[in-house]
Amino acid sequence: MTIHIKGTKIIAMDAAHGSETFDGDILIEGQRIVAMGAALPEAQADIVIDGQDKLVTPGFVNAHIHTPEALFRGRYENLPLEMWMTLAYYLIGDGQLAPRAIYLRSMLIAMDALRNGVTFMADDILEPPLQTMETLGSVFQAYDDAGIRANVSGHVIDRPIADTIPFFNEIVPDDLLQQVNAGTPPTVAEYVAFAEEAFSLYHGRADGRLRFMVAPSGPQRCTVELMEAADGLAQANSTAFHTHILESKVQAVAGQEFYGETLVQYMHDLGLLNRNTTIAHGVWVTDADIALLGEAKCSVVHNTLSNMKLSSGVAPIRKLIDAGVNVALGTDGISTSDTPRMFDAMRAAGHLHNITTADYDAWLSAHEVLHAATLGGAYSALLEDEIGSIEVGKKADLVIMDLRNANFVPLNDARKHLIYSENGSSVETVIVDGEIVVRDGLLTRVDEDALLDEFRALAPEL
Repeated sequence: MTIHIKGTKIIAMDAAHGSETFDGDILIEGQRIVAMGAALPEAQADIVIDGQDKLVTPGFVNAHIHTPEALFRGRYENLPLEMWMTLAYYLIGDGQLAPRAIYLRSMLIAMDALRNGVTFMADDILEPPLQTMETLGSVFQAYDDAGIRANVSGHVIDRPIADTIPFFNEIVPDDLLQQVNAGTPPTVAEYVAFAEEAFSLYHGRADGRLRFMVAPSGPQRCTVELMEAADGLAQANSTAFHTHILESKVQAVAGQEFYGETLVQYMHDLGLLNRNTTIAHGVWVTDADIALLGEAKCSVVHNTLSNMKLSSGVAPIRKLIDAGVNVALGTDGISTSDTPRMFDAMRAAGHLHNITTADYDAWLSAHEVLHAATLGGAYSALLEDEIGSIEVGKKADLVIMDLRNANFVPLNDARKHLIYSENGSSVETVIVDGEIVVRDGLLTRVDEDALLDEFRALAPEL
């Protein structure tokens, strides 16, 4: 399939142009961009798209999301993280869903994401009480069918839940504590066997569009042996080591209570900070932590929406960027942000830091937010050579927006319109891997209405 986008405005996010808007053509052959420039020669394209009054950007990268929370979207509010977790995840009993329910749950979020220009998600799947190859396969099947690009995890916790939160054992009544401790976490050997099978079955599925990633939940929730094994798997398979560190003040206390140092310093001492390491949140990092993360070329995913909703705090993004830490952007869980849409996350990130300091030179620019939502996210997923910018040789993951929409009128600086004005209503066409998966705002691969009807019918039972 050859696609020629003619005479359009482009924000490429490449080295030559950055986020500056320029006019030109884009030629796609198969999965990749083969040419970009002003007035490309006429090609015998299968599809020609008139780019007049259109804006083309890289597909947006959601670098951290938990789609299992889709069942709790719009359900909870006014709770901090540790209290919210007792409602949104099954700490006791068996909350395992049937594979079809997991497929529909995943499809619900994939469809919403694609229609709003998100072409990649790093989906950290926590499937209590234990993830199985079948339930993991349901997620991969949904994303395969929808046409989205994704890294999908096996999120793992191998310490008893009661031992992962400071003072939990002292606060929770004995009878409830017995129920919480009744669950048996997986052994390191069991997780390694699971991950190796997942890599063999799912990693590289859909011509490389779908990948498996390892996701030890956090250094306070996992044993050293499991984290070291996960790091080995990530290195061997060139995939992300995706984890949570210092999301809440409780986690900042946990580092001192459990290990006598910050959780970032603890990870450094274990040799677990490296290029593959992606840390979700990083709200409570110290200056010393930031220096360690920068030296190791780690990524931190800024989850503005959930950090605000759970009152976790404001991550020191300016300090992280200045220290050389790669900053990506995510929406986090579907019940802690209630959205998979990156326009929501970008706007929040563009505004939040303005209230943290009167030094307006330290506030985030539209360019920096866009970088986090594209190339920064691609780097965190170890895909910066494939996605995140519009460049010859890269995968054709693009979004085409209608500049005649009121969100872009009058057209001043397209970057600022994207961050501060756009809400997804301008998205007309979405291309993933060289295939049009959204045309005129409608999904091309699946029947969205039928899937939503099926999900609604199942929801009361769930």
